[in-house]
Amino acid sequence: MTTHLIFPAKAPVTAEIVGTDARFPVNRIFCVGRNYHAHAAEMGVTVDKSTQEPFYFIKDASTLVPSGSTVAYPPQTANYHYEMEFVVAIGKAGFEVAEDNADELIYGYACGLDMTRRDLQLKARETGRPWDLGKDFEESAVLAPIYRKEDVGVITEGNLELSVGGEQKQKTTLGLLIWNVREVIAHLSKFYHLQPGDLIYTGTPEGVGPVVAGDVITGKIDNVGDISLTIA
Repeated sequence: MTTHLIFPAKAPVTAEIVGTDARFPVNRIFCVGRNYHAHAAEMGVTVDKSTQEPFYFIKDASTLVPSGSTVAYPPQTANYHYEMEFVVAIGKAGFEVAEDNADELIYGYACGLDMTRRDLQLKARETGRPWDLGKDFEESAVLAPIYRKEDVGVITEGNLELSVGGEQKQKTTLGLLIWNVREVIAHLSKFYHLQPGDLIYTGTPEGVGPVVAGDVITGKIDNVGDISLTIA
């Protein structure tokens, strides 16, 4: 018996890879919350690594848009924020991975933006509800082309910065991540069987803030390229 779909299936979501015509098929998008002390503080939270574990939220792959896009100001928010992030692309399956072996799972790295409906996120936080409406919405995950680990090596350090309209808003170094990439991969892989195509947005530093229609966001990370987004 032939099975017919009642509507066309969506095409796979893929991302550009620097130096090749091949594309990176995107599976899941994991995002690490509050992974810089200064950003946690500006959100009114203190993170104690000795007593706390990392936590995550997920964006659907359909939310992904490439760097250079123009996106609409999203509905039902009056406080639309940028969050510049270092992104790790997973290229090998792994479960309960040791930190010493975490680098083996990495395919490459990219610049990312975790766009956020901050008012909806904070409302959810105050009522103890999930952050989905504030985080997982259309065009909320922005991704620049992926640099392959085989071309750039294992990245553990580097400057990260973001500007809006040419004015610098965020600046940090990857060395200030509370949980570094190896720690995040090892911890996340306790709860999920990580798969090729997974992306991990590793968290944003302090300096997050609102954007409005007409704003142009630009960012960069040492050895990982740059990213841009225009708000329509």
